Amino acid sequence: MEKIIIIGGVAGGMSAATRLRRLKEDAEIIVFDKGPYVSFANCGLPYYVSGEIAQRDALILQTPESLSTRFNLDVRPLHDVIQINPDRKTVTVKNQDGIFEASYDHLILSPGAKPFIPKIDGLQDADNIFSLRNVPDLDKLMAKINENGAEKVTVIGAGFIGLEMAENLRQKGLAVTIVEKASHVLPTMDEEMAAFITQELVHQGVRVITAQSAVAFKDKGRKIILEDGTMLNSDITILSVGIQPETSLAAAAGIKLGFRGGILVDDDYQTNLKDIYAVGDAIVVKQQITNSDALISLASPANRQGRQVADVIAGLARQNKGSIGTAIVKVFDLSAATTGLSEQAAKQAGLQVEVVHTTGKDHAGYYPGATDITLKLIFSPESGIIYGAQAVGNKGIDKRIDIIATAIKGGLSIFDLPELELTYAPPFGSAKDPVNMIGYAAMNLVEGLSDHVQWYDLTAELATGKVLLDVRNEGELKINGQFKSFVNIPLDDLRSRLSELDKTISYIVTCHSGLRSYIAERILKQAGFTVQNLDGAFSLYNTIKPEEINHV
Repeated sequence: MEKIIIIGGVAGGMSAATRLRRLKEDAEIIVFDKGPYVSFANCGLPYYVSGEIAQRDALILQTPESLSTRFNLDVRPLHDVIQINPDRKTVTVKNQDGIFEASYDHLILSPGAKPFIPKIDGLQDADNIFSLRNVPDLDKLMAKINENGAEKVTVIGAGFIGLEMAENLRQKGLAVTIVEKASHVLPTMDEEMAAFITQELVHQGVRVITAQSAVAFKDKGRKIILEDGTMLNSDITILSVGIQPETSLAAAAGIKLGFRGGILVDDDYQTNLKDIYAVGDAIVVKQQITNSDALISLASPANRQGRQVADVIAGLARQNKGSIGTAIVKVFDLSAATTGLSEQAAKQAGLQVEVVHTTGKDHAGYYPGATDITLKLIFSPESGIIYGAQAVGNKGIDKRIDIIATAIKGGLSIFDLPELELTYAPPFGSAKDPVNMIGYAAMNLVEGLSDHVQWYDLTAELATGKVLLDVRNEGELKINGQFKSFVNIPLDDLRSRLSELDKTISYIVTCHSGLRSYIAERILKQAGFTVQNLDGAFSLYNTIKPEEINHV
């Protein structure tokens, strides 16, 4: 009988195990996991902290008993594989009864990732610092939260998990401070898009500190010293500064490691050792857009990899094509999503990059409840190939980023986005969906119908003598704020007031979202003026640079 051992459960390991059973009814399939739970919703852990998920048992997706009954799997929690012996095709396992060896025909590694714990002075003496990767971590944290007197919480790290923790701890009624070493929260997203999330955090009462890291813990962790000398009082601290692949077992067995210590696998998920495979957060994958090595620790790729490695072992032709990194996070009443490369990452990869921002509604504006979606597209100015996209909004951003992620995977370009036929009825969308509209906007740039200025270039462009022309109505300027130096001609008056403008001067036009300013750009260009459009317009600039806006 063919024997397959899987080390590690959760997404990759359990997907491999259940798929293998569907393909190989007669195989012996054993899953060893060093933890007490082999199938749990690790992405749901923060929501139990706030009570959004009320029952702890809801986080336990499957038990060894249920997996045995339905799939005839031999699932063994609290079994720690301490050594791989590739020469004799066995693993050495430690459990509460002792140490034993188990043989395999095929071995699948799904060890996942572990929290990165930085070397900070005083960390070893602290008793109030936690990370959150599994159910035991959750139990320890909840016990501390429920102790009398816990009021102030600090979250160190403002990535996806850090933000989810900040939200749920705040909803628990605690005073929350979030500290991020990068210049802005959500460092995987571009600065101007992450600014909306910062705004929401502050609105909800979270203190946000960026461009700072913790350098020391004092008083058993109750005092945190930051780089600039700031001291924070903290009853509980959550470390969420990143994760790293758990590869010590693989390395000890002679399995080759690569990018940032991840396990190297081929297109069939096989390591350099025969009949040993690896999947999930621990493996190096190809960033599908650049074909560069990457670690993409997300549930969807891990589940896919688990299924595919099972197919490979069963003799089906499957290939590890890599990942593009599509993710979303909810932060109170706002959400942020991303797919592919950020503008910063695309430039760092040496790509020629163009970007465009649009603002639209999640459904028809005249239907009640419509909310804004700010969408950013990153693409090649020559070919129109899509490198990535980001979105921020109250609702509907998952749909738009999923569409663009599918377009990237399918090899579509910006020229295909307006051709996408998406479902439309007033409660669900618009006849011209935000995805269609950002495709049109990108095409206008590539085809020379529009020329724009990015938010980070505006000050320098105005310093050259260009004039900012705001085509919003006078009432909008009073209500929403205005630039410090500008000329105002409402769009509907522009044609009749062209004589007030000087053709020897270059203009940068703006409005609230960019739609009216594009119309103004087209009017002015055809009248012989030199014009650029401020990409993202006032709404984006006001979010990222509020200190440069006057309110009257």
